[in-house]
Amino acid sequence: MLKPGYVQTMSRYNRWQNGLVDAACDTLSAAELNVDRGAFFGSIQATLSHLLWGDTMWMSRFDGWERPPVSLGESAIWITEWDEYASRREAADQAIMDWAGRVEQADLDGALSWYSGAAGRDLEMPFALCVMHFFNHQTHHRGQVHAMLTAAGADPGVTDLFLMPSDA
Repeated sequence: MLKPGYVQTMSRYNRWQNGLVDAACDTLSAAELNVDRGAFFGSIQATLSHLLWGDTMWMSRFDGWERPPVSLGESAIWITEWDEYASRREAADQAIMDWAGRVEQADLDGALSWYSGAAGRDLEMPFALCVMHFFNHQTHHRGQVHAMLTAAGADPGVTDLFLMPSDA
């Protein structure tokens, strides 16, 4: 179903897109990043905080990262300062790339078991499905941020996977 090449490609896409989003965010003030723009998490900053929280939570399951110190309900306020977010995002994206380079077919063919706070119970799912969800979750929330950045007058660039540069 899923191959290691998919994981590697999507980790590159994640890093590329986050770089474009971060560059667009750098053109806005802290106040503009924190304006409630009517999205699910309100602001650009809050949505990006939740996204990094989600990446960190999934990577704690996939690769043994330390879990975020806050719950899902606090994920939007986990990181409230832009500079801290940008630094953590860059480090996380590199670590995701490193993990993707180590994923083997046997990993993807296996299962993942964990306690889900969101579901309130223990879960076991195909590992490949969890990996697909991980990348889909990123794309979903970056789409929200892309719309908010565009509305704020910033240019987050193209999002088409087939336009990803070969050196991304």
